[in-house]
Order: sequence, then structure tokens, then C-alpha cells
Amino acid sequence: MSSILDQILREKQNEIKRLKHEEILANSRSCLSIIKSIKQKEPIGIIAEIKRHSPSKGELNGNVNPIKQAKEYEKAGAAAISVLTDTPFFKGSFADIESIRKVVDIPILCKDFIVDPIQIYKAKSVGADAILLIVAALDQEQLQNLYCLAAVLGLEVLVEVHNEEELLRALAIGAIMIGINNRDLSSFEVSLQTTVKLAKQFDREEVLFISESGMANREDVKLVREAGVEGILVGETLMKANNIEKTMLELSLKEVSL
Repeated sequence: MSSILDQILREKQNEIKRLKHEEILANSRSCLSIIKSIKQKEPIGIIAEIKRHSPSKGELNGNVNPIKQAKEYEKAGAAAISVLTDTPFFKGSFADIESIRKVVDIPILCKDFIVDPIQIYKAKSVGADAILLIVAALDQEQLQNLYCLAAVLGLEVLVEVHNEEELLRALAIGAIMIGINNRDLSSFEVSLQTTVKLAKQFDREEVLFISESGMANREDVKLVREAGVEGILVGETLMKANNIEKTMLELSLKEVSL
């Protein structure tokens, strides 16, 4: 039985075919740095995600206004904004990045299942500052080539790993921003111990680690911060929050004045 990742990657080929028939305009704007933005946030930087739907959790906030959500994230102190651009499985689009880029002044991560150069050119054209590359979705040659292309275009890359083997592959291509995803791709179970184990085991001064998936409260964030990560990527918790500013404050680990 194929995994959800296999299903997404098969569907992604249809999108790639469509993109190759589109006119993708060059974008000469200088990209903003997620790495710098996260390092300016103490004690931890938050990449706040816009995600309408999830294959594992279903609809999170299908009626969200991405522009309004992005502005609230920025106001609440997000270091960057992650935008799911996959349509069939996450109900996002590249148009979301394009509209958000016009209203915020913080970096934007294009979060998608990138397997072809055309997707990187598209991300750059709509105003993304960084892209996601998922090690589990790529062989080593693809990973290296796509990483290098992004660098040539001035885009930062968040390289996502799920285990030790993938983390070693990320380090082998010279990745300097690595996202440790706490969600098992096969079972969809989430364990923050994935971050704790890998961040402690592979502590590198030159690598910025970001913990992804499963941060629901202050204690969760404390756990991964103590393991050595400098940033967290949060989607579901923020998409379901009744008060974004309050939730962001809790997750930021800043002292709350009474």
C-alpha cells in the first residue's frame, strides 16, 4: 500500500506538467533571510504556517483569509510565514504567496513537495524567500541539484528530515537550515522525541535546526528549545487558534506579564 507521500508525489507530476506550460515571469527582488530573522528572535523564532487542510487531520481552517492571517502572524511577532502551496491535498496555491508578499515584510517559505526545478522558479516568481526540500521525496542527486538551483536564485532552503539517515544526507549537501519533522510519514504519529534525539546528536554551530509538527503549547516548545533548536514551524495550532496573538506569545517562550 502506498504512503500518503507517494500519493502526493504522483499527483505532483500533473502540477509540474501544467507549470511547464505556464509563462513564469522572472522576479529580481532580493530575498529576505529566514535564518537571520529567526536568529533575531529570542528565545525562539516561530515560522507561522498558513495551512487550510491536512491529509492527516482534514480541514483545519478552510475559510481562512490568507492575507488577514499573514498580517496577524507578522503583528504577533512571527519570524517568517510558511505557506502551503499544494492544492489537491492541502488546498493551498502559489497565488497565496503572491497575495501575502504584498502585505508583509517578513520572509515567506514556500512549503510544497518540490521535485522539479520548475517549482523553484515558480516559487521565486511569486515572491517566496525560501523553499522546502523534503529529503524523503528525493534521491541524493535531485536533492543536491535542487538545493544548488535555489541558492543560485537567491532562495534559502529548509531541508526537511525525519530520521538520522535523512539528516546525514542533508548535512552531506551542506544544508545550513534543517527542519526536523516530528511526524512519522508512515503512521502520521507525532513524537517530539524525534527532534530531541536528532538535535542533540547532531549539534552543529553552523546549522540552524527547526522543529516541525506537534508544538501545541509552551511545554512542547521548551522541550525542543532545550534540545538545541532555534526555531519552530507551527501550523495546526495557529490555524485553530481563537486568539493568534495570545497563542504566539505562549509559543514564543517570552515572559508573560500579568
